[in-house]
Amino acid sequence: MEKTVGVICNKCGRSLPVNNDIIMADFIEVNKKWGYFSGKDGKTYRFILCEECSDNFISEFAIPVQIEDTKEFL
Repeated sequence: MEKTVGVICNKCGRSLPVNNDIIMADFIEVNKKWGYFSGKDGKTYRFILCEECSDNFISEFAIPVQIEDTKEFL
């Protein structure tokens, strides 16, 4: 049986709590493959932000994020 590895926020370094191999906090994961017309051709950037860091990050956007209510949780 595989052991769940904790999730660590790249911004603040906080380790999200894990209980019985279940991550007990939500987070945002960005996985960006850069392509042509960027200065990062062929590079993949991956990072995780905890909910608090995500909130702080998007609060600085010039155009607010679009937020919709989720009708069903899978």
